[in-house]
Order: sequence, then C-alpha cells, then structure tokens
Amino acid sequence: MRMMRVAAIALVCALVATACGTRGARNPDDNTLLVWSMEVQPDRIEATERVFARFTERTGISVDLVPVEDAQVGQLLASAALAGEMPDVITALPLGLAWSFAEDEFLDTAASTRVIDSLGPKTWTDSSLALTRRGQEQIVVPSDGYPMLLAYRTDLFREAGLVAPTDYAKVRTAAERLTGGGRFGISIATDASDAFTQQTFEMLALGNDCQLVDDAGAVTLDSPQCAATIELYDQLGRDFSPPGTQSVDSTRASYFAGQSGMILWSSFLLDELAGLRDDAMPSCPECEERTWLARNTGIVPLVSGPDAAGDAAPYGEVTSWAITSQASSADAEELVRFMLTDGYAGWLDMAPEGKVPVRLGEPDDPRRYLDAWADLPAGVDTELPLREVYPPEVIDQLVTGSSELDRWALAQGRGDVLGPLSAELPISRVIADMTSGAIGPAEAQQQMQESVVEMAER
Repeated sequence: MRMMRVAAIALVCALVATACGTRGARNPDDNTLLVWSMEVQPDRIEATERVFARFTERTGISVDLVPVEDAQVGQLLASAALAGEMPDVITALPLGLAWSFAEDEFLDTAASTRVIDSLGPKTWTDSSLALTRRGQEQIVVPSDGYPMLLAYRTDLFREAGLVAPTDYAKVRTAAERLTGGGRFGISIATDASDAFTQQTFEMLALGNDCQLVDDAGAVTLDSPQCAATIELYDQLGRDFSPPGTQSVDSTRASYFAGQSGMILWSSFLLDELAGLRDDAMPSCPECEERTWLARNTGIVPLVSGPDAAGDAAPYGEVTSWAITSQASSADAEELVRFMLTDGYAGWLDMAPEGKVPVRLGEPDDPRRYLDAWADLPAGVDTELPLREVYPPEVIDQLVTGSSELDRWALAQGRGDVLGPLSAELPISRVIADMTSGAIGPAEAQQQMQESVVEMAER
C-alpha cells in the first residue's frame, strides 16, 4: 500500500510538471524550504545555519533546518511521503539511503540531474557521479566524501624493518611482527551491532575484488576473492587485535593509547589523531606533544589483495544533497546549486577531515574548491588546517582515496540491496561470530552468502 501511494504521488507530480511546465512553483506567501540534515551535532547544525542564512540573504528564500538521525530518517520519510509532508531537500545523505529512497520513488532525480548539468558534470569526480547514477539520471547531487584508511605507526614500522602495509601480505606480516610485549598488531572492528564492522570488511573486500554481486545481480560472497578476505579478517581479528568486542570507539582508543600498530578507520580520524579534539585525545606514552601521533602515522587508502588483478578499489562514503519528489523544485535546485558553489566552502568547513570535496572546482578554475578545502581548519577544540599537521603525501592520499571510491553493488545495478544490508548488518554478525571463535572462515563465508542471497531475493 505504501509503495502504491508513493508511486501515485510521483505520478501526480509528473503530471503537474507536464501540464504546467513548472512543478512546485514557490508560493510567494510561503517562500520557505524545509531541509532535513543528517549532520546532527550541534556545531555542525550551527555551521549549516550560517551558510543557509547567506542563501536567504541572497535569494529571499527562507530555510527551515531539521536535524534527523540516520537511524530514523527512513521511517520518517516514508511517513512524510504518505502524509504529503516530505522535506524539500535532504542533506548529508549516504549512498545506501540515497539508493533506498530512489527505489521507493521519494526523490526527484530529474531535479538532481538538472543541478549537475547546470554546474558542469566534469567538475565532479567520476566516481561520485558513477556511484549516484541510475541510467541517464543522477539520483542525488554528490557533495563530499571520505575514504576508509589503514593508519599505521611509521616509527614502529621503521624499528621492525617493515614496509608500508599496502597489501594483504604486508598487513598480515606487520600484524604478526608487531603483536607482543603488551601491544597488538592491529585494532579491527568485530562488533556485531555496528555498521563500522561491515564497512571495515567491505574496505578489505574491495581491495581484493571481492564483490557483493556480479553483473547479473547474483550474490558472489562465495567467491575465492571473498574467501581470502574472510580468512585475512579472521586472522587479524582473532590473533592480532585486542580481545573482546572491538567497536568504532575501542579500535580508536587502542591505537591512540599506543596499544596497537595499525587501525582501519575513516578519515574522520585525522583531526583527532592530531590532538585537535579534547574528548578524543591521543594518550600514548609519547603523546605529551599534541601532534606526535599524527606525525608518526602513515595512511594507506587501498589495501590490495592477491586476487584483485588490477580491479582493487578504495572504499569510502559519498554524501549528497537529495531533492525530494514533493519539493518546491525550482527553489530546492537553487539551494543545492548555492551549496555546491558559493556555500560550498562553508559546508566543507564543518569537518574538512571527513568532507573531502567531490566537486573539485569550476569549469574555468578546476581546483577552486579542492584548494579552498586544503586551507580549511580541522578540529573542534583546537583548529589547524590538515596540511599544517600532515605532510603533502598524506593529503594527496586522502584526496586520491576520496576521488576513486567504489562501493559494493552499485556498478552492478543492485543499489537496492545496500539499504537492507546496512539496516540488518548480516556481515557484522557473522564477523563477530567468526572472530570470537564460534565459527570458522568457511562457515562464515557460507553464512554471509546465504544471508545476503535471502536479502537480495526479497
């Protein structure tokens, strides 16, 4: 019933567009856009409101900002669609939810496509457009991204005679050699209830061309490539990582305390690693100097596996601006264009370490936004541009990792699987069982395959 009603809404909107030439023209007595934002931290809400105030001053279009938690946004949007009260725009929308909402016909993909066409598709990274493209249309307007990274202690690697952990074999060797004497080789996620565990697995999987589905849409977690990824994850989690359930917070705490030599985390780690956030400060014995750990950490955005055969790709997230199917379309498009032009630096400024621009510049200035981003201050309690803390090669790796991102299922046309996968976390659950010793890698692979097959066939 819900799908029929949503489809009916979409059809009515399309008919209005055809008959009148303009859909959702703004009522002069109510020139307000409703925007849901998934950036819910108080400092980020304030930063967004400041940029929206500039938009209102320029255009006369007011914006009501409503922060919405990502765990609630799906149910809230479905209810709003049925009531005819959807927001005009949703921002900071991750890929899984973007594809889920597109499948449910909640999004005005034609409006997003018009925004991108008007600003110039070539000003975006190829991967950000590919990950949000369905046929000839863009389901959303990509804004920024962040890569998953392997961070490692360069001082410990030098002392142990280790090379940078850029592939499976080097990671395994380093984890084994650095484990002992009260230290673990790596901190890796094993929490059954945390999407971070699944994200960490997908990062390693993409490095070995372990795909969720093939080009025909069939689930392929039973492949040899995935077997190698599962075996590596099991060994790292069981033998070389701290015991017990490891979460997004505990993995970071272990690395910050000097208790592990490597960590798999998102680029949001970088400001905290540099001592720019008081509630997540490095606490290792050498960390009395605020930036010591950052200066002794290297990053690897892509860990290649033995079976990738040139198809390895870095994992990360792209967040986007989405225009809904009930939007005041012309005004919504104007807001999104503003947020990808004059308001762009102000948006990225709220967290530069995790908001790497995927629109790099303008046709006449191809690096405008990338160069502006590099000068933005990162941090919460202390602020410094990332390039004042990290060497140029780290910044280059961060940009490269964000511009070449890949994700499971999207290239194969099965973006519809990502929403249920993120909601139900079958891979996180299996990894937790495996790394605890309850099951072995072979059984874990079978359970992953069966769980995702059942999900994909619904």
